[in-house]
Amino acid sequence: MDESAALKVVAVRAVETAEGARTLWNETDRAWASRAAAEVVGANAAADAFLARRAALALERLGARDPALPAAVRALAWRPWIGTLVVGLAFALGLALDQVDATQRVNILAPPVLFLIVWNLAVYVVIAVGYVVRYGESARPGGLRGTLARWGAGSARSRGEGGTRAATLAFGDDWMRRAASLYAARAARILHLAAALLATGVLAGLYLRGLAFEYRATWESTFLDASSVRTLASFLYAPGAWLTGIAIPSVAEIAAIRAPGGENASPWLHLIAATLALVVIAPRLMLALVSGAFERYRATHLPLGVDEPYFQRLLRGYRGGPARVRVIPYSTTPSAAALAGLEAVVARSFGGSAALSVAAPVAYGADVDWPRDAASAGVTLAALFNATATPERETHGAFLAALGQRRGEVETLVALVDESTWRARFGDDAQRLAERRAAWQRMGVEAHVPAVFVDLVAPDLAAIDAALDAAIGDRNA
Repeated sequence: MDESAALKVVAVRAVETAEGARTLWNETDRAWASRAAAEVVGANAAADAFLARRAALALERLGARDPALPAAVRALAWRPWIGTLVVGLAFALGLALDQVDATQRVNILAPPVLFLIVWNLAVYVVIAVGYVVRYGESARPGGLRGTLARWGAGSARSRGEGGTRAATLAFGDDWMRRAASLYAARAARILHLAAALLATGVLAGLYLRGLAFEYRATWESTFLDASSVRTLASFLYAPGAWLTGIAIPSVAEIAAIRAPGGENASPWLHLIAATLALVVIAPRLMLALVSGAFERYRATHLPLGVDEPYFQRLLRGYRGGPARVRVIPYSTTPSAAALAGLEAVVARSFGGSAALSVAAPVAYGADVDWPRDAASAGVTLAALFNATATPERETHGAFLAALGQRRGEVETLVALVDESTWRARFGDDAQRLAERRAAWQRMGVEAHVPAVFVDLVAPDLAAIDAALDAAIGDRNA
């Protein structure tokens, strides 16, 4: 998925997974966005096309209600002029640098571009070592790319209030994580181009000033003689001599320009310029080209992670119609309030158009008499237990084991443990509740059925949604 579309999809995902934003965007809106997107892209469109269109439609409706999220999307969108500005400033800085002293003397042992050469050689070493050390690891935002990401995310965080603000916070953090490799390539391209243009600006300024002033080449040293200086110059200017064909002066010629002597610096400037071009400008342009290729690929193939449960639910509804959820209570009869909470959980986690059916409770210790439609392709099958019951391997465990045998016949398999009665009876006894949860979790592990804890009378929809996502993700792993 390309960067622009992925940005919108991640923004809408943040709204649809943030509990506080439900006053702005409810299940009816979610169903509308999916239905409208399916009508626009058609039944056979790729998953990316459906998700991108759905996100665009959702942002239009959200923007009409609260402009905070669309504004956050715009804040995080990349602006090409930023890179152009950085590169242009680098060239201007190089052009403006004072290359020589007030007497226009160029010391051949300390040329004005020596720092640029040493700095860039150090950068190449760091790049090579970093590539070896981090080989196979995903890029993390740092340096300039981290600054760019934090700047955009900070701009996003400053927008919205209440539930919308929570959504924009989640959006900024999620986008930083997903786009880290893209930011890394983009920042690398800008930095390499800026370094190349800085060196180019230095050379341009050097030659432009050389039109109005005469540079004089000289050298002075406390410890070196002319022979040693020639050896050092041969090493220092070897790239420039190879490129230009200009020979390094002899020992006698170098001795003749020892301070206070000197000569016209034109040949030395050509050696300096050619060395800088080979050591700095050409490698940096090549690195910028490579980084740009990575950036273009990542900007058009941004990994969205459509195998995540959130996206899988959207795509299942697009390809196979509304989700179907079949709940089978075991040794418990849900109250009217619990059934209402169950409907809210299903609407939140499986979409407002999801079809929920609750089977007749299975009696304690009874053989399982499966309803005809309890297990079939595309169905989420859930066992419902009451947390006040002590899980027993011979009864609850046997029921879960029988449920597990249907694993290959259903879309998702999960155990829901309702804590509403427990909380009404025992209050907020955290230690006792943790012990009971651990017992149910062990039972679920033995049967290979993930257990999700819910309070159906007062459901925390965001927490339950996250727990169901983890359960579905474990199943699909």
